[in-house]
Amino acid sequence: MQDLVNTINGYIWSSALIYLCLGAGLFFTVLTRFVQVRQFSEMWRLLLSGKSSEQGISSFQALAVSLSGRVGAGNIAGVAAAIGFGGPGAVFWMWIVAFFGAATAYIESTNAQIYKEEHDGKYHGGPAYYIEKAMGQKWYAWTFAIATIIATGILLPTVQSNTIGTAVEQVFSNTGSIDTVIGVISYAKLYTAIGIVLLLGFIIFGGIKRIANFTQVVVPFMALAYILISLVIIGMNISELPKAFMMIIGDAFTPMAGVGAAIGWGVKRGVYSNEAGQGTGPHAAAAAEVDHPAQQGLVQAFSVYIDTLFVCSATAFMIIITGTYNVHGVGDAFIVQNIANDVVANGPAFTQMAVESVFTGVGKPFVAVALFFFAFTTLLAYYFIAENNIYYIKRTLKLPGGIFLLKVVLMSATFYGTVKAANIAWGLGDIGVGIMAWLNIIGIIIIFFMSKPAIKALKDYEQQQKEGVEKYTFDPKKLGIEKATFWEERLAKAKNNETNSA
Repeated sequence: MQDLVNTINGYIWSSALIYLCLGAGLFFTVLTRFVQVRQFSEMWRLLLSGKSSEQGISSFQALAVSLSGRVGAGNIAGVAAAIGFGGPGAVFWMWIVAFFGAATAYIESTNAQIYKEEHDGKYHGGPAYYIEKAMGQKWYAWTFAIATIIATGILLPTVQSNTIGTAVEQVFSNTGSIDTVIGVISYAKLYTAIGIVLLLGFIIFGGIKRIANFTQVVVPFMALAYILISLVIIGMNISELPKAFMMIIGDAFTPMAGVGAAIGWGVKRGVYSNEAGQGTGPHAAAAAEVDHPAQQGLVQAFSVYIDTLFVCSATAFMIIITGTYNVHGVGDAFIVQNIANDVVANGPAFTQMAVESVFTGVGKPFVAVALFFFAFTTLLAYYFIAENNIYYIKRTLKLPGGIFLLKVVLMSATFYGTVKAANIAWGLGDIGVGIMAWLNIIGIIIIFFMSKPAIKALKDYEQQQKEGVEKYTFDPKKLGIEKATFWEERLAKAKNNETNSA
């Protein structure tokens, strides 16, 4: 099974996808005239000013839901794997893919806002919606929707829950084990799996409002606490910081593990972590209540910064400064070996050891708790994304019990992932991320050449900024954007209300 997963990943995560992710980010950065830099202050303003409605959630809640998807196991275990297999230079490529990926996040999230719909009193949208409406290719939209349901409903949850289970097992390593039909399972992992599934079920059966309310409290708190701990560790080893930084920069181009390994692992784990171009962030973006589609595009671009430049960097510097990592070479050989050779790189162990080296007796449980919140909120985001795509399919094909079945399948995948080995879980997750990235990035590039909706929305928004309007409006017909039915109906309703009040 592991060999099959590795073979599939070899095809999906070939150099073509690496260059596609980087190339798309650079392409959209140039076309938007570095929107991720020019509109940085506006991102902050929008982040703090949005309001929710009966149909949608606020910009901040949408950011929290999307961040709950972006800030997950990839920020702790994913960074460790990037360093373990690509060397410290892989971190540099994570930064690069994040900077350029912010422009990609703007494009895909603005598209999601433009082409969103309202079903059952709630906003729904995402790549499947904008692929159908802007590209006019329903088969392609269905392909993305089905792939996303499989990826976020089955494959990706195994990674998040496995990381939680592994971290807890590091803390409670002597709890014994039990022989089951799916293999020998430690009691630590078994009890953890039961607890996660029960809590997950309670929240996802409560709907998007409950998910949004949970994540808007937990996500900022957990990210801030984690960054503060990392700053303390970096501060206590401040003399090593310049050396670590130069190692990251220097190793990016002449790395110990080879340029290909550094770029490959940096981009792979960067995309896995910040999700720019992957097509997951647009689902939360579409659910937001905003006056103009570009507003949520800007907020989502900012979320990429938070994920990679803040949280991933915190993990990277902790690991490199404390030297709690190995770099794997060919076969069983190590290019760098600072710790025991049996420490698994595809997991949270490097990070736990980094914190433990400064806070003895605290490192392993702290990282386990941080991972629980990071990974658990990502599980909630995955459910929300899969649910959105089931709603998309239900527009055409009735799926009685489809949402209930999704909840059961996702909870089962979560249980399985918690108790199984790390390598198979990460391999399955990489397949899910890779397929979605291929489909979504190709889709948004084709949409750009067909009609440029996100670019038109940005120009319109910036024009209204210059005019100093009190309330932003969006008229898709005026901009030459077709099939943005939600915004057409909203504008028509607003004009009718003005006429009646006059």
